[in-house]
Amino acid sequence: MNLYEHTIVAKQDTSVTHLKQITEKYSNLITKNKGEVIQTQNWGLLNLSYMINKNKKGNYIHFKIKGPTSLILDLEKSESMDKNLLRYMTVKVKNFDLETNYFSGKDNDDVDTNALTKKTRI
Repeated sequence: MNLYEHTIVAKQDTSVTHLKQITEKYSNLITKNKGEVIQTQNWGLLNLSYMINKNKKGNYIHFKIKGPTSLILDLEKSESMDKNLLRYMTVKVKNFDLETNYFSGKDNDDVDTNALTKKTRI
């Protein structure tokens, strides 16, 4: 079994209940195709780097999946026909980082905010 990280970007005007339906739909598709969802993270509404189909933001949903390659082919085929999704991406990984949530919204204490606001004189 291979390990994959799969991210879906849904349209910015998608409701919370519809996002849950999308998550359940693709989780069920994964389990139906002999895969296993290890973890699901809802990263929320984030800015896109560029406009996609007149959308400046997107709702990100991230899956950590264990399964065969045929699972990913079926998953991406289904997502390519879904009108509610802007983009999707799958990356094959060697192991999962299940402890870190990069989009939890908590402030990072390691960054020195005073160093960012200081001006240097030349």
